[in-house]
Amino acid sequence: MNEDLAIKRLKNFEPSEGYYLAFSGGKDSVVLKDLADKAAVKYDAHYSVTTIDPPELVHFIRRVHPDVHWERPEKAFLTRLVEKGFPRRQGRWCCEEYKEGGGSGRVVLTGIRAAESARRGKRRMVEACMKDPSKRFVHPLIDWTERQIWSYIRLSNIPYCELYDQGFDRIGCLFCPMIYHKRRQHEVRIYPRYAAAFRKAFRRLYERRKAAGAESVNRWPDGDAMFEWWIGDGHIDERGQQFMHFDSDEMVDPLRYLEER
Repeated sequence: MNEDLAIKRLKNFEPSEGYYLAFSGGKDSVVLKDLADKAAVKYDAHYSVTTIDPPELVHFIRRVHPDVHWERPEKAFLTRLVEKGFPRRQGRWCCEEYKEGGGSGRVVLTGIRAAESARRGKRRMVEACMKDPSKRFVHPLIDWTERQIWSYIRLSNIPYCELYDQGFDRIGCLFCPMIYHKRRQHEVRIYPRYAAAFRKAFRRLYERRKAAGAESVNRWPDGDAMFEWWIGDGHIDERGQQFMHFDSDEMVDPLRYLEER
């Protein structure tokens, strides 16, 4: 059984100091954490606060997994967007800055699965971190399918984020450039306050680049038009890639951006 093999993997690679369990609150993470409990291995779970995760996901983690440590960034995502430019499929500075920095010097447990993408299909069950030699990864669910994940959740009666029951197949940062543009536009409709915060950040980004004399922003009349282009399908070329236009309470609240600036 997949469950028995995953538990065996968890026990075989358990470090003396325990695992650093990377916890996103998604379906794979809740399965991974449940299996770590069943395996009785030592771990400390960590949630990387992006400041732009769906509120339902944030509330789920706080309510159901109070033992998880919240790793907060130095700056909110929208502040960094104004400073660095908007993320693109071929230039996602946000993942490295907000999600991939934890676990230095540790063995990091993740819920990565090969079936999720062609890129993840090349990952190994145990591997070194290319950017941080002091960090190693263990992916006990690497060969699990999505069907097996949901079967385990239901058979084990594991709580999961309500967004999955509302049509979301994957949960992560709002308006992520890696997801289909129609899904992004749907998120704009159901999260209007977050969309307003993004619009405000795009206006500031536009004004900042315009003042600096950047010709790259001249294709848009203003920051609102730039946001509409980014959130829609205008930023995808015929190969499905994004164009590059720029040179390069308890948690951080992304909505504070509306009031602070």
